[in-house]
Amino acid sequence: MNTISRRLITFIITLAAVSLATAIARPKTHSLDEDGALNLLLGAIKRDQVYAKRISLDCVTFAAEDTTRIYFVFVLRENHNAKCGGDPDLSPAIDRYRVYRASGKIEWLDRVADKWQPYTPAQIK
Repeated sequence: MNTISRRLITFIITLAAVSLATAIARPKTHSLDEDGALNLLLGAIKRDQVYAKRISLDCVTFAAEDTTRIYFVFVLRENHNAKCGGDPDLSPAIDRYRVYRASGKIEWLDRVADKWQPYTPAQIK
């Protein structure tokens, strides 16, 4: 093999290695849609049993209350029906959550402080 061929092969291998390293190091950008954000939130709430001692998840509904390019805000409301009880004309809000599209980070609205807090199940229970 001549010197030019060796240099060319070395160059190609180096280029491939640098490209691979750059692709691995680059942060993976994904953006949750509303369904993905809600599924992420539901999974966390179920896993952490946030409402296990307060209300059955069969007796609540989630609705997107605010949508921006950065996050979704979901409101968790009580279902009032024959199964769950309560006045069917009312659907009181229990909690609000913010789910960030890019990171999947979840925050909870502390109504007493009127401030968004990091999702910490022990605070919410």
